[in-house]
Amino acid sequence: MKQHGTRGFTLIELMIAVAVVGILAALAIPSYNDSVRKGKRAEGRAALIELLQQQERHLGQYGSYGAFVDGTDAVGARFKVFSGSNAASSAYLLRAQGCAPPNDSLRICVQVEAVPQFDDPAVGTLTATSTGVRGCTGTTPNRCW
Repeated sequence: MKQHGTRGFTLIELMIAVAVVGILAALAIPSYNDSVRKGKRAEGRAALIELLQQQERHLGQYGSYGAFVDGTDAVGARFKVFSGSNAASSAYLLRAQGCAPPNDSLRICVQVEAVPQFDDPAVGTLTATSTGVRGCTGTTPNRCW
């Protein structure tokens, strides 16, 4: 009678498969996280552009830009304070203030900021002014805009 060998994986084969999966995961997870951060940054940049448009409308109506932290400026105008479609899933919180001197008057210039609600040391807070200056507070400024 012919005897058949046992079927299945040896411990060595199983360990090699687990090692290969571990190496692939170690390479794929950082790349995935970077892609997620890039998507969130795009959301923040779009929100800043939209906020600058709101600020231009405010300038036309009230004669000055509107500074705010909580969404309401000195004349009671309301601004959107988050990126994305709702505050709960927002990647950034938005605020506005006067620009740095000598253009610190809200009649001349406003700086809008998108503060990340996730860990992003490379870019940090995104900034843009009504005069066209764009930047960020992170360690890698070439990734800002």
